[in-house]
Amino acid sequence: MATGKTGRVLVVDDETDVLFALKMLLKTEVKEVVTEKNPDNLLSLLSREKFDVILLDMNFKSALNTGNEGLFWLRQILEKDKDATVILITAYGDVELAVKSLKQGAYDFIVKPWHNDKLLETLHNALQAKSGKTLTKATTANTSHTAILGQSEALQDILYKIEKIAPTEANVLILGENGTGKELVARALHEKSFRASKPFVSVDVAALTDSLFESELFGFKKGAFTDAKEDRKGRFEAANGGTLFLDEIGNISPAMQAKLLTVLQNRQVTPLGSNTPVPVDIRLISATNEPIYELAAKNLFRKDLVYRINTVELTLPPLRQRHGDVELLANYFAKVYAEKNHKPAPELTPTTLQKLKQHSWPGNVRELQHAVERAIIMSEGNVLQPQDFSFSPMEMAADAPTIPAFASETNMPLSEIERETIRRVIEKNKGNISKAAKELGLTRTALYRRLNKYDI
Repeated sequence: MATGKTGRVLVVDDETDVLFALKMLLKTEVKEVVTEKNPDNLLSLLSREKFDVILLDMNFKSALNTGNEGLFWLRQILEKDKDATVILITAYGDVELAVKSLKQGAYDFIVKPWHNDKLLETLHNALQAKSGKTLTKATTANTSHTAILGQSEALQDILYKIEKIAPTEANVLILGENGTGKELVARALHEKSFRASKPFVSVDVAALTDSLFESELFGFKKGAFTDAKEDRKGRFEAANGGTLFLDEIGNISPAMQAKLLTVLQNRQVTPLGSNTPVPVDIRLISATNEPIYELAAKNLFRKDLVYRINTVELTLPPLRQRHGDVELLANYFAKVYAEKNHKPAPELTPTTLQKLKQHSWPGNVRELQHAVERAIIMSEGNVLQPQDFSFSPMEMAADAPTIPAFASETNMPLSEIERETIRRVIEKNKGNISKAAKELGLTRTALYRRLNKYDI
């Protein structure tokens, strides 16, 4: 991606190999590349010379006690020249800090180990922005269904990160409770990316048994098994060139984790019944409501797979932490479902809004959406009253959680409380695992894992 050999670039990193690699990569792309190993020389260097773009590593081996040296030196650079264009070079574990640095004035960041094409693209955009040229971006698909509504500070932080992360090739892990909008965020990341014109393929991997996992994700050849009547591409191939979204990834078995890791490392899949690997080019976005780091600590989820899928991590706030968004979302859903059900747009009274704001929404935005839809359907007039909104026993129970009586009576440890609670809920639902999982707020797979853990 040549830039017409214009621009002076300064690279600051204390690793000689990194400096050499970047100088070799950039020397055909820009007019001049200057390297500096010691960040202590930065300010004097900037006093003598002007640079169009500065590539700055976030971690150095000095004794400077700043919490993160990259942020310290970024501030020093911007104090020296408020218009400086700085691209940070960061490792996996520092991405959150890198995102914070964007708010402090960095232009962008790249993640080690970088892809040369992506690094050059980021540099090219920075040089264009520096020279005031208009940047062009890939045509995006219709984004009406990916509108993420909210004005709270918690949500605005997520929206900011989406804008910065979407144009990169970074794999993204989305964490959050059920109903917080993980797939919505995944679609927004895709539609704001340079892959927007390519497929977005979503897979609920928790719904796949081990026997279906390979055939669904990797595809199969005719005759690979009894019902394989013809060749079929898997989801990886279907998403080629675009984005693959793996929802509930925290629920897949260790065997499937190993197979997924192999595919992500090799960037190729081998369909069932074939010995010929097929190369795939996908951006991976994963999501889970499971405590994936706890699972990894207990060896229930592979640590190397965690590192592979979470180049960047987004944790979505629950609705109860999105102060001010309940009213906005309630009014929005009221208009949507009134139109859908051929009714005039209703008004929500102050007492109605107060009731909605006081509810803790354990089911998050999805629960609010369903509550408003129910109210629209059942209401008699054009004004929604507090009595038009009712919450199921499951929602009410989650709204004000209490320690079970048997726990306080016997002074049980937490693990025993969980075991006994699960046992009683299953007994209450007469052994129906789906109903028990729903009442407990777990997926079926997560409940099965606990049944095995507690030998129930």
